[in-house]
Amino acid sequence: MEKKFNTAIAGACLLLCLSAAHAATPAAAKPGPSDAQLKAVYTQEWKWRTSQKQEDGEDDDDSGISTSLPQIDAATQNKRLVYWQGVMKKLDGIKESRLSAPERINYQVYKSQIAAFIAAQQFKEYEKPLNADTAFWSNMTYTARRPMSKEKEYRAYLKQLADTPRYFNDEIVNMRAGMARGFTPPKITLVGRDASITSVTDAKTPQDTVFYAPFKDMPASMPDALKEELRAQAAKVIATSVIPAHQSLLKFMREEYVPAAREELAAESLPDGKTYYQSKIVEFTTTSLTADQIHNIGLEEMAKIRTEMLDVMKQVKFQGDMPAFLRFLRTDPQFYAKTPEELLMRSAWVAKKFDGKVSKYFGYLPRRRFAIIPVPDDQAPFYTSGRGGPGVYLVNTYNLPSRALYSMPALTLHESAPGHAFQMPIAMEQKGRPPFRNAYISAYGEGWALYTERLGAEMGMYETPYETFGMLSYQAWRASRLVVDTGIHSKGWTRKQAQDYLSENTALSTHEIETEVDRYISWPGQALSYYLGEMSILKARKKAEQALGQKFDIRNFHDTVLQLGSVPLPVLEARIDQFIAEGGKSPYPDLE
Repeated sequence: MEKKFNTAIAGACLLLCLSAAHAATPAAAKPGPSDAQLKAVYTQEWKWRTSQKQEDGEDDDDSGISTSLPQIDAATQNKRLVYWQGVMKKLDGIKESRLSAPERINYQVYKSQIAAFIAAQQFKEYEKPLNADTAFWSNMTYTARRPMSKEKEYRAYLKQLADTPRYFNDEIVNMRAGMARGFTPPKITLVGRDASITSVTDAKTPQDTVFYAPFKDMPASMPDALKEELRAQAAKVIATSVIPAHQSLLKFMREEYVPAAREELAAESLPDGKTYYQSKIVEFTTTSLTADQIHNIGLEEMAKIRTEMLDVMKQVKFQGDMPAFLRFLRTDPQFYAKTPEELLMRSAWVAKKFDGKVSKYFGYLPRRRFAIIPVPDDQAPFYTSGRGGPGVYLVNTYNLPSRALYSMPALTLHESAPGHAFQMPIAMEQKGRPPFRNAYISAYGEGWALYTERLGAEMGMYETPYETFGMLSYQAWRASRLVVDTGIHSKGWTRKQAQDYLSENTALSTHEIETEVDRYISWPGQALSYYLGEMSILKARKKAEQALGQKFDIRNFHDTVLQLGSVPLPVLEARIDQFIAEGGKSPYPDLE
């Protein structure tokens, strides 16, 4: 029954992706009863969803601090599955052809979102709440690092901290259920990952933990007596709730979970594994492609990129083959920062350089700025090289000999502007859009960010052939993910095979290769979204350039893509078809 149901869900997603090619056409119906029917469904579900205290990261809207941690027990999860199944039945009863153009897009985005929720619940993904670089306990620290300015925020945060024992216990119960059926991350990806737990358990005082951070620099306008009261309460709740919960978690991880974790790497080795992996492909790529098709696409694209890389080697007159050039790039001191500050400043320089070029490539600019900060010490050893989002660009300054300066322009474009810290705020600033549209669709978001790395060459962001090679290495890194992810999860590849493939085809450091491969092993399918998303955007742009000729305006194209926000790739492609039909005009009439 489970396999049959999930195959049906995956099939529904695939049909949705394919039918989305007809989305957002000028011939769509005018607002009518079907629009009202759909709005009623997603409005009611969203109100219910926001009351559910679900996992962090779903609805990143900066709307205050919760007084409790997520509700994740099995009974609650089962209720969610039943609820979303009911929502899907309602959506199946709405005729897409009768929806207006805006609501047709909403329907397609929303239906794929609900289908992904159902699949995740059906496969009980909540029983595996961690991967190689993130986990439920490290996600907790995000609130601790948020700025607080009001008494109610501090008091809500204190209540949240007091909920830690209940939350951790529920997670442990879920993880034990996953252990019992072999649904865990591979053991190799868990080695050393308890460092973010011991950073709390080994703290000498509550004030030395990350959870006390908001109380160290409190608003000057707040009365001193109130500050001292809140600080005392924080020290107490950390000592009596937070630290003991982490101690229990550490004992569980070391004595039960890691020893029982599976040895196999492939997602297809999990319960109902082939169907599970295909569901992740659908979720992360929004396409109907199979693992074999994606693997072959990766091999073809890698060959193209390697040709470009060889051209750069000729430009710099390097005497030697590709392996020798990669060794040179990985080891020559000229390519590496001497201090964390140097790496941060180089990132800031690239971001500022983009500011001087932005008006030639974008009409609409987001109001929200972003900060450049280092990845926290407790997460850095196993974290990616960088990560960006609304208001922040995280730069990993751990192990400087693994952070090549020639890669910083591409990384910065991807994670800050015009990548994630640029794209996400624009989507959130759009008016009249239902809040579920702020959910992140990896194929779109990561595809856009990778596209901006290529765009950097057009913008003149790469000042040396080595920086161009850094961009190409990053392109190869993402194309190789198509090969490596499917190799690991569908073709029986070993960890070493995956590491060797990245080592032979990119300039990534050994440290980065190890952390990245472990991430792909523990997070099936996510790595597929980047390059397939970029390919979709490049295909749409080429089509628009050929169709519009001299009428093509790169600013209007970019504004159209970004205004749409995260959508399945077929919806994006259909929107560009509409852009072409309308003569390539800006989606913001006031900017023309």
